[in-house]
Amino acid sequence: MRNEYRIGSDAFETLGLDPAQRALYTAILRLHRATRTDLAQAMDGPVEKVGRQLDALVKLGVVDEQSGEYLARHPAAALGRVIAERLDRLAEESRMIDSALGSIRTLIRDYDAGRDYQSGPFMVEMASGADVLYESVVGIAVQSPGMELLTAIPDERTMTDFVRKFADPWIDAQKRKLLTVRAVIPVATLTLPGVRDQLTELTETGGKVRTLRRVPSWFMTAGPEVAGLPAFWGGNLPDHAYNFYLVRTPIVVGVLRTLFDELWARAVPLPWGRRGDGMVQVLRLAAQGMCDESIARQLGVSVRTVRARFADAMAELGTQSRFHAGVEATRRGWLS
Repeated sequence: MRNEYRIGSDAFETLGLDPAQRALYTAILRLHRATRTDLAQAMDGPVEKVGRQLDALVKLGVVDEQSGEYLARHPAAALGRVIAERLDRLAEESRMIDSALGSIRTLIRDYDAGRDYQSGPFMVEMASGADVLYESVVGIAVQSPGMELLTAIPDERTMTDFVRKFADPWIDAQKRKLLTVRAVIPVATLTLPGVRDQLTELTETGGKVRTLRRVPSWFMTAGPEVAGLPAFWGGNLPDHAYNFYLVRTPIVVGVLRTLFDELWARAVPLPWGRRGDGMVQVLRLAAQGMCDESIARQLGVSVRTVRARFADAMAELGTQSRFHAGVEATRRGWLS
């Protein structure tokens, strides 16, 4: 019994009750129902001081007053109410933080716009040809090692050209730590010849790829100051002889990065590969009602590996629980 009260005290301490309040609440639990005088005697303290502490516990919602007597609420109910109030405060603080971040992003855009205005006209370079495009990317990466390359590929022809001719230089640049690639591609391109092999190597060397049903247009950003735009927004590059613009200004890069992040948030990870397969496997088996131990036996792996795959799935899907990971995976078509 003594250990029970110690555990309860620790829980309430975490939620902000001071030692005197915890001791008084414990006394009320033991007496079940008592007057201020009874509690003052039990606490060996003045009635006025105990009364103030009782008022605080009533205000917190862990004690009820009935006709001059004090009755402790059930610990689970009392703790639940305090937790709910704390969660409400945390949610409000989170909203305030989101609002502040939104304001900061606006200020950053204004700052970049002002810098671009002071530096004169945007630097725009017209280029043509697939070789020029892919060599330009590697050239920029050589000048700024560790560059993050974001690219959206909207069509099968561009994707076919990429995997046949131009994926290898980007994969080699990743191996040399010159750049890392994040790409959004149409899900329909996954069945094209050679796509799986090239994308597997791209991801194994550090790249990340997600799919959408439809990608609005080709574009890219190479680091913080270079963007690539098509000659015709919404079209594919091969139909226009790979004509594109290299725009060197942070504000344009910022806009395209924001667009890419929006597409990335709605996109789905590749449905194959060791990591992707593992996440899908554990989610499918969990949806059948299997526990971690049963899933581990079914897959021939350790329980620790099963739990790591659940953690990967929750991180990839942006969820906080396995249940919600299963719901989100179903919504995205992982389990179909």
